[in-house]
Amino acid sequence: MLDNLKSLLEDQIRDLYSAENQLTKALPKMAKKATSETLKDAFTSHLDETVGHIQRLEKIAQMLEVKPSGKVCKAMKGLVEEGKEAIDESGEDAVIDAALIGAAQRVEHYEIAAYGCARALAEQLGETKIIQLLQETLDEESAANEKLTGISLDEVLPAAVQQESSEQEQAPPRSRSKKSGN
Repeated sequence: MLDNLKSLLEDQIRDLYSAENQLTKALPKMAKKATSETLKDAFTSHLDETVGHIQRLEKIAQMLEVKPSGKVCKAMKGLVEEGKEAIDESGEDAVIDAALIGAAQRVEHYEIAAYGCARALAEQLGETKIIQLLQETLDEESAANEKLTGISLDEVLPAAVQQESSEQEQAPPRSRSKKSGN
């Protein structure tokens, strides 16, 4: 029951706990599929951060005197499912990496919004220590998103464009068919 801001914050913490735990299962699969070493490293290092996010959420739940488990984050479930589509796809390496980055950034944006909402609730409740813990994670999620943007713009998208250009150069010229009577 959501009858006050504290119960809403508790619900948000449970939701985030579910989201982060789902992500710990998805990130290794994304790292394995990625061909860019920079992207693999980004996924692997964010997995380590995600474990830290879970630990912070457990600490917050303890402070709130609630169990962090017991809820399924349906939004993350859908985002992970979309990421799985990119993992299961075949195609050009750089294009698949771009798809993985897109899926990962959708996750990051969701997490940024969710942690921002939880932090705002904690602010209203005057929960200083919880605010600090949520802000630490929010900062890491924002940094992860920026890192993905950099990898996309500096490496993956240029590689995809270069690959497409070289494929066009190697393609045999198309024959033109002439219509009779012209």
